[in-house]
Amino acid sequence: MRDKRAQVTVFIIIAIVLVGGIIVYFTFRDSLGLEGIPANLEPVYTSFLSCLEGDTLVGIDILESQAGYITLPDFELGSEYMPFSSQLNFLGNSIPYWYYVSGNNLQREQVPSKREMERQLGEFIDNEVRDCIFEGFYEQGFEIVLETPATEIDIRDNDVRVNLNMDLSIKKGEDSVVVRNHKIDVRSDLGVLYDSAIEIYEYEQENLFLEEYAVDTLRLYAPVDGVELTCSPMTWSGDKVFDELQEAIEVNTLALKVKGGDYSLNKKENEYFVIDVPVEGDVGFINSKEWPASFEVAPSEGNILMASPIGNQPGLGALGFCYVPYHFVYNVKYLVLVQIFSSDTLRGTGEIFQFPLAVVLQGNVPREALDTSAVGFEDSGLCEYKNIGVEVNTYDVRLNHVPADISYECFNEVCSIGSTTTNPLVEEFPQCVNGRIVAKAEGFENAEYVYSTTESGSVDIILDRLYELDIELKLEGSDYSKNAIVNFISDDSSKTVVYPDQKSVELSEGQYEVQVQVYRNSSIKLDAMTREQCMEVPQTGVGGLFGLTKEQCFNIDIPAQVISNALAGGGNENYYVLENELAGSSVIEINAESLPTPVSLENLQDNYFIFETKGLEISFR
Repeated sequence: MRDKRAQVTVFIIIAIVLVGGIIVYFTFRDSLGLEGIPANLEPVYTSFLSCLEGDTLVGIDILESQAGYITLPDFELGSEYMPFSSQLNFLGNSIPYWYYVSGNNLQREQVPSKREMERQLGEFIDNEVRDCIFEGFYEQGFEIVLETPATEIDIRDNDVRVNLNMDLSIKKGEDSVVVRNHKIDVRSDLGVLYDSAIEIYEYEQENLFLEEYAVDTLRLYAPVDGVELTCSPMTWSGDKVFDELQEAIEVNTLALKVKGGDYSLNKKENEYFVIDVPVEGDVGFINSKEWPASFEVAPSEGNILMASPIGNQPGLGALGFCYVPYHFVYNVKYLVLVQIFSSDTLRGTGEIFQFPLAVVLQGNVPREALDTSAVGFEDSGLCEYKNIGVEVNTYDVRLNHVPADISYECFNEVCSIGSTTTNPLVEEFPQCVNGRIVAKAEGFENAEYVYSTTESGSVDIILDRLYELDIELKLEGSDYSKNAIVNFISDDSSKTVVYPDQKSVELSEGQYEVQVQVYRNSSIKLDAMTREQCMEVPQTGVGGLFGLTKEQCFNIDIPAQVISNALAGGGNENYYVLENELAGSSVIEINAESLPTPVSLENLQDNYFIFETKGLEISFR
């Protein structure tokens, strides 16, 4: 009985505590709120947290869609030899390649580290969070003030932790509050998707599995090596070979899957397309015929691949025996976009992380594998050890103070230092030999200064102001409004204008190589033709035994072609642009010379030779 009384006593105490808690809540609920915020101010703060979460989700989406970047790396043009730029235009969205070959044939990587993604996401939130909309609250009499934000990000496997330090003042009537620290965890698979992307990228760099598939596709869909028993020459149309090869690459790339992902092995041959690399999430590979690519083959005669017969050795003619050996060497370059899907993507609630990379075959074989791991994947922790005081001043060319964001780059790691909002900036830097101080300011070209932080010191950085100018293109002194490409090439940056869709450019003082290529519609028709090729072959019968030969001729059919767009004007000019010209002008006028209208393939080739000798007339007004 005593045990039962004790149990009843416990239940009575619990009931009294619950009732007391309910009475306290209803008595003081008007003065209690979230994190000590008065209840009538809570809706404002709840709206702010919702806005902060929304900005974070937008930033995450940009990181995932742009290969881990919000602020894109500097754009680098490709060339005729290497068609890749440094970014892929995918559905109107620029995505930096994680691996590509530059226009001057240098292998380049631009893989962001997780630390760099956190930094960029933090900067994105800093720029966006002060634009949260509170109009409805202002109309209700709320006073809301947001001070300068500073956001720290921690990307984890299945969420992103946001730690925002910013004074947020909310006031209405007699109630007021100042919240200085705002923490939220946003559900996202960014971390695990990025790790899977790194696994795939490093597996490709170590094993070149995409290039191995490319070799198989090349040998299956294009003439590479072989021997045919025939006495007639064998010919292939280069355009047809490349078209079929490109279609095969597109289809076969789409068939690739990663082991453990969403694929089936209903047919044994499907195993060929399965890549054995353990990652979380499903993985897709995409190639498109519309993306930059390059296909080269040798030997060839214009657009024709031709192999001549062999059989004129003494004695073989008596047997009537001829054969055609062929060996063609290909250089193939194309792009693959890798997409990693979270498990909920097919239900419409998942995420996709994507990055492009170049696939390169040289001489029928894969390129050499890189002997380095993904750039920036393993952080050295350099930024955590800032212990060298450095003073940084930023000016324009007239020595006026320019507020700029300062970072320090060393060993592919970027450390955010601060801002020269009030000159000078005095902060501690990590120790590094021959690192680079980078200054970025709106309306100015980025400036870099090589500086070893082995001891304290001071640095003055001059930034060149950018001026936006309208472009007026003339041909032989008359206004030109049709297709042209205008390039402004300098040691620090290059800018390309596709005219007339784009008619303005931002320039700073400096030396530029200005190139203009004017294109006009053409209808150069290369008629189908049959070319006769003759060769000596062994005679049949007794004459062949004594090495006697006879001439035998073959017809080679060359298909018709039409060149619809031809170079018809332009030139090159080295020009030093002064800031006085930029500051006092709104228009850059470029006058180019016409080239002869090509009516044949030979004329078109001549135009390219003449183009190199033509200059330009450049003026500012």
